[in-house]
Amino acid sequence: MQDYKHISLIDRLPFPNDRIVDVIAVLIIGLGSGAGVMLFKFAYHWLGGVMFTDLGGWLVQWGAWTIVLIPVIGGLVVGLLHQFLIARERHHGVSGIMEAVALAGGRLRYWRAPLKILTSIISLGAGASVGPEDPSVQIGANLGSLVGQKLQMSGERTRMMVAMGAAAGIAAAFNAPIAGVFFAIEIVLGELTSAAFGWIVFGSVLSAVVTRAVVGQNPAFPVPAYSLGSVWELPLYVGLGLVAAIVSVVYIRAIYLAQDWFHHSPLPKWVRPVITGAIVGVIGLYFPQIFGDGYAAVGKILSGQSLILWLLVALLALKIVATSINLGSGFMGGLFAPSLFLGAALGGAYGVLMKSMFPSLDIAPSAFALVGMAAVLAGAVHAPVTAIMLLFEMTDDFHIVLPLMFAVAVSIFISEALQPASVYEVSLLRKGIRLQRGKDVDVLETLKVAEVMKPAPDTIATQTPLQEVSSLFTKEHVHGLPVLNGKGELCGMITMADIERAIEQNPENLQLPAGQFCSQKLVVVHPDYTIQQALRLMGRYDIGRLPVVDPINPRKLLGWLSRVDLVRAYDLALARRTEVRHKVTQVQLGTVSGVAVFEITVEAGSHLDGKLVSEIGLPEGSLVASVRRGRRVTIPHGKTRLAAGDQIAIVAKEEDEAHIKDLVSREDEVSKS
Repeated sequence: MQDYKHISLIDRLPFPNDRIVDVIAVLIIGLGSGAGVMLFKFAYHWLGGVMFTDLGGWLVQWGAWTIVLIPVIGGLVVGLLHQFLIARERHHGVSGIMEAVALAGGRLRYWRAPLKILTSIISLGAGASVGPEDPSVQIGANLGSLVGQKLQMSGERTRMMVAMGAAAGIAAAFNAPIAGVFFAIEIVLGELTSAAFGWIVFGSVLSAVVTRAVVGQNPAFPVPAYSLGSVWELPLYVGLGLVAAIVSVVYIRAIYLAQDWFHHSPLPKWVRPVITGAIVGVIGLYFPQIFGDGYAAVGKILSGQSLILWLLVALLALKIVATSINLGSGFMGGLFAPSLFLGAALGGAYGVLMKSMFPSLDIAPSAFALVGMAAVLAGAVHAPVTAIMLLFEMTDDFHIVLPLMFAVAVSIFISEALQPASVYEVSLLRKGIRLQRGKDVDVLETLKVAEVMKPAPDTIATQTPLQEVSSLFTKEHVHGLPVLNGKGELCGMITMADIERAIEQNPENLQLPAGQFCSQKLVVVHPDYTIQQALRLMGRYDIGRLPVVDPINPRKLLGWLSRVDLVRAYDLALARRTEVRHKVTQVQLGTVSGVAVFEITVEAGSHLDGKLVSEIGLPEGSLVASVRRGRRVTIPHGKTRLAAGDQIAIVAKEEDEAHIKDLVSREDEVSKS
């Protein structure tokens, strides 16, 4: 009997080279993404006109307050879509794309995209405080994944198609092809390769061609020509970068605070966006600038209008609140546009304040608003080049490059120190997935020094005689201890080798204070260092112990890290790696099967504790895909017996979520009796 082998569609094509297939894919993704985003933008602008002009004009006869009803109506429709049609998502927007690119070979559930795009159109049209860029990226990325999967491309090539689609989406959304390229590299792929770069550029440019054929080459925000009036303004832009970093961190945390609140709220899914729609409607009644993407308000700030200090500060605070609760409750949209709004409001307010404090510098507050847009965006998404290029292309203004780069550099430095994960990465970290350069990180990069360090050992005062130090070493079986001065500050380390050298020089040195012989050139680590960094330091300087100090006050001793601790850390890291692999398996299962993957923990005394897999009563069509017990991850069968503490991944239909949760929470009848 003839042995038939699986032949991919690419293998069957009559082309001598896969490059031809890539060219066809680029044309489909680039041109298709541009056209798709243009249709999306037309749809939500049209719906916005219907909601606020037609419906709003009819409602206003009952009073100006009726504008509140518009986002309420939009929230009701969005809520009903969530309740009955939209499947549960592991991550919102770009975070899901990042996960698929890193862990699932770029395989996205592209069949879900149309419904999510429709929800975004309703959200933006009803005035929700969200942006159009996440849906635009979804359009391009899902088209890229569709092409890659239908052409049966390898995982690596599908990843490239998804990144290309994401770049094309940003290029079309903002009429900014260069920013689209860097968005794909900095955020989606996380790394730059020569193979991917060329195709991403082609896709982004083709998308921009479609965009400019429709809307022309005009920048999104026409602004007056700015220039740096004096070098004395540069320190002020550095200060703006610092403040922008703080705002971006508050913005990130507010989004996830609202998300957590709604996630644990007993309110039905359809009610949540109705409530936040009402809140945003009330805010918009007095501050209509916060409705929608806010581009009209940003344009006025950049052109020098609406530069009133109290108004800008109010808009800054209200936009954070409105965006956070809208995204947390179920409205769908992006984070870029609100970030740009926040940056413009912050920069405008900062510029007005600086102008009043330094009247001799002839400061243009709108210039600070322009720089603030890039600084807040960079601090929120941790993509400085994308932020800089986006602002250049959206304003077509290259005259303010120096202060712009200063402020962005300060913002990214401070924001990463305060909030190491970007607004997209936080969602992944909450699922136990830590990415670096677009890929899962080494096991020792997942642990921080703070997780494995020990309390500081007995310390030595600088005036303690060497004889006493030597006796302490013998008694405690240690080979080195920290030395503190009279103020309790770390000033050195003394080891057995230091004592031996002192005795060789002169035996009488045993009566002298330890402070004269301790090593004062210290190698230290901070609590937020990774174990990998600490290990490199130990190897480079051939030392067996490291003081852990406060990053703000390096003289303040917090703890101690030894080689024994590193061995324990490696053991802990391996356990964490097993957990991460378990989660990666869930992502891949969910992507390939097209159904949901639920991770649950078997609680002691629950219905699942001690049961065979075949006895637990899963809904029809469901299965237990994997069981993690300690470090071991196994593929179970019907005779596998579950035990308390097991973490199991169940592949099931979305509608069976309630049944599965009931299995987890139900107590076993034996335990009740």
